[in-house]
Amino acid sequence: MVILTGLISFLLSLIISGIIIFISTKLMGEDEGFGTAIFAAFIGALLFGVVAIFLGTGWIAGLVGFIVWLIAIGSLYQIGWLKSFLISMIIWFFTILLGLIMSILG
Repeated sequence: MVILTGLISFLLSLIISGIIIFISTKLMGEDEGFGTAIFAAFIGALLFGVVAIFLGTGWIAGLVGFIVWLIAIGSLYQIGWLKSFLISMIIWFFTILLGLIMSILG
């Protein structure tokens, strides 16, 4: 049962992250579809997981994870560093906002 709960939780967070990425990239004028956003969410979770395995947690791991995330976004959407950075900031803004809303709603 624990595995099923974990799988459902992962899939829900993947879909929510995909929606946030999709909205963020659309705000920046990108044409890729929802499938690319879901793939980007999956790649982001995978990359941050790998960074956490090798570097643990903390600001160095966060910085390395962020740089790897910028490279992944840039590669998936065929964009440069600046646009990748702006999209990442929009994604993180929406993620923080959603987290605040969820914590208020309980």
